[in-house]
Amino acid sequence: MNMPPVVILCGGRGTRLRERTESIPKALVEIGGRPILWHIMKIYASFGCRRFILCLGYKGDQIRRCFTGRRGAVPRLATVSSARGSLGTPPPDEVQGGSARGAVGMEDTVEHREAGQTWTITFADTGVDTNSGGRLARIVPRLEASLAFVTYGDGLARIDLEELLAFHESHRRLATVTCVRPACPFGVVEVGGEDQVTAFREKPPMRDWVNGGFFVFDRQALDGFGDDEVLEREPLERLTRAGQLSAYRFDGFWMCMDTYKDAQQLNVLWERGEAPWKIW
Repeated sequence: MNMPPVVILCGGRGTRLRERTESIPKALVEIGGRPILWHIMKIYASFGCRRFILCLGYKGDQIRRCFTGRRGAVPRLATVSSARGSLGTPPPDEVQGGSARGAVGMEDTVEHREAGQTWTITFADTGVDTNSGGRLARIVPRLEASLAFVTYGDGLARIDLEELLAFHESHRRLATVTCVRPACPFGVVEVGGEDQVTAFREKPPMRDWVNGGFFVFDRQALDGFGDDEVLEREPLERLTRAGQLSAYRFDGFWMCMDTYKDAQQLNVLWERGEAPWKIW
């Protein structure tokens, strides 16, 4: 199967993980000594994806240096075979805080060798404070494909991306969102008649579906995104009203690294050799 490019949103500030993100971008927080961004890319690469576009923002130059081997990278994953563009210069958006639609600031493209594979990685500076939908709007001119995978820079899953893509294509809609049911963060108390507790369930799976990322978007959908839009609001609401958004319901392992506790839990899974997302 011919796999589309992968766009990863990794420009946010990660304020709920500020124990680490005061000094590095959230996408570089490590799991087992490697950035979570690397783990996400490895998931996609396991299904044959080789083209990545990283939407950078907050401390984005650290992500660039991570793959280009520039001094000070935390951590360094540099195995670059070739590069096009100017590398290692602080992006204009890091200082100026924005760029016009269609102009994503300084852009680098490198070829990165990873376990016998060659990944083509484009670093797109989409603005420090740009909303998620706006980041996608700004990379559309660089998207040389009729559709794309899109995901967040903090979510891991044991997901079959070929199945997700086939699901999207079979439904013939403009976009697909992977929906998950994570564990409820609290224990649930069930109460019956006369205020009697009938059951106590410790952190059961949620009954409602939530947005788990791992999107597929046709180019036509991305073309309609506005420069200041939040992906989860205007763009997805607009697609929903038009009947153009499919839900891929996924019951397998999924976890978002939203807090320091989440980062610790993911590291424990990795150290024990029990990381469900490790399919490579």
